[in-house]
Amino acid sequence: MAISVKELGRSPGNMITLEERIAAPAELGVALIGVQEGSPVDLDLRFEAVHEGILVSGTAFAEVTGECGRCLGPIANDLDVEIQELYYYEGMGMPEDEEAEQYRVVDDYVDLEPVLRDAVVTALPFQPVCREDCEGLCSECGIRLEEDPGHHHELLDPRWAALTGLADTAADPAAQRTDSVEREES
Repeated sequence: MAISVKELGRSPGNMITLEERIAAPAELGVALIGVQEGSPVDLDLRFEAVHEGILVSGTAFAEVTGECGRCLGPIANDLDVEIQELYYYEGMGMPEDEEAEQYRVVDDYVDLEPVLRDAVVTALPFQPVCREDCEGLCSECGIRLEEDPGHHHELLDPRWAALTGLADTAADPAAQRTDSVEREES
């Protein structure tokens, strides 16, 4: 996704605009949500020559799809992100520790893909949800809690499982008589 900025030269104040629909690059998202590879991304950008390099600013618009982090239901939303990044000319004197972190104008081209990826990925939710009040899935059986609002499981600590039989016999008078008859016969 390299864009030529040759016509700007190195003359501060020169500017060009770009309104273009591009195909989304691979891996434009996170595990649960993102922009599908090849889907349209609308760019509305301005490239301005400044003393240090080329300032790219504007917006990118795309549709994001994925899964709810609670119920795993499908999600589809529009995403509109702001982009602003300075691409430095080669040979500009920067401190060495900052040099590796900066974008560069290389052979009169700027590569928009890493900037687009940074803008989109940081705008995506860490835990996407289909609705703020989504109840998610039952942790025991996986049923969607929205479909069965009163759903619950009687969870018994396995250390107390042996005592469940005692509670049943204490509540059943017939079982108590049978137990007492068995004790008398012994």
